[in-house]
Amino acid sequence: MSHPSSPSSSPAPGVPSRPSGRLARIAAVAARLLLGLPLIVFGLNGFLNFIPPPPEPLAEGATAFAKALLDTGYMMPLIGGTQLLVGVLLVVNRFVPLALVLFTPFIVNAVAFHLALEPTGLVPALVFLGLHLGLAWCHRAAYAPLLRASFSAD
Repeated sequence: MSHPSSPSSSPAPGVPSRPSGRLARIAAVAARLLLGLPLIVFGLNGFLNFIPPPPEPLAEGATAFAKALLDTGYMMPLIGGTQLLVGVLLVVNRFVPLALVLFTPFIVNAVAFHLALEPTGLVPALVFLGLHLGLAWCHRAAYAPLLRASFSAD
């Protein structure tokens, strides 16, 4: 954690840098763990394949999509590795804003996948999206510089 008087760590004016209040801090920790722990499991599964496939076959489009990812030879290890890295960063509470940025394409794709191809997993995907957005809100000060319309290199 950086020193509060450090100019490089100061949040944008009027934007808190951390959740304030005890309940908000507890909720942020819970969200980190509820998102991070399953990501560690899913990331490890990408390499070790210990989670059995669903008993019902996937819809045709979902099967074709999964097959295309597998056939590349690199996408499934990349997805598993990223999930594992993001999960570990969230659980150990290090580089959380970066972890959330890395996870964004995955959660957007997961929601789109379940909306368009396999609706049975939509509820868990929306829960993960909610946890992701809640954590991003808690760390919104870290994203403030990215959301400025103009930038000047001082």
